[in-house]
Amino acid sequence: MDIELILRVYPFFLQAALVTVQLSVLTCILGLICGAIGAFMRLSRLVPLRWFGAVYVSLFRGTPALIQVFILYFGGPQVGINLDAFTAGTIALGVNIGAYMTETIRGAILSVDKGQTEAARTLGMSKGETMRKVVLPQAARMMIRPLGVNINALIKGTALLAPISVIELTQTAQRFIGSTYKPFEMFLLAGILYMLFIYAVGLGINWLDRKARIS
Repeated sequence: MDIELILRVYPFFLQAALVTVQLSVLTCILGLICGAIGAFMRLSRLVPLRWFGAVYVSLFRGTPALIQVFILYFGGPQVGINLDAFTAGTIALGVNIGAYMTETIRGAILSVDKGQTEAARTLGMSKGETMRKVVLPQAARMMIRPLGVNINALIKGTALLAPISVIELTQTAQRFIGSTYKPFEMFLLAGILYMLFIYAVGLGINWLDRKARIS
């Protein structure tokens, strides 16, 4: 174990860790937006919307995320879509994780007792008010932990952007391996930083879950 080498390259890994955090946050926001839209399409009474939502989920869950990244980054210029690696990676991963979040959000909404909806409608609430004031607050509590699992997968999934030269943790490790010939130390350092991110997200999810249960 070359501790001196680890200490020497550690600042560069911290810079890469910031890129990983940026990717994770932006991708998570995009994924939540896509997931919410996809869930409401899947729950819509309109058949075309339900069909479109089902195709979206099947397409992006049924193909590897890395292939989706390659199609957008390498194939995009063929159809006039020219994006830098960071933007292409963020969009591809965001839309991909959005397909998983779609089912998480839809499942949480469907798990709310139908009696709650019927009672709200009996009290004179519109469908929109019932969803906003009765169903979603209860569903939000049930989707906290499943969404946490999706976010953890998303953070680890940022490593898929290394092949398109996004300077995140995995790409940084690969670059230093080329000059130091020390793969164990480089990947160990990257792995520890990923683990710290996952641990921090876990603490946040546990806190949110406790607050939701208390409320």
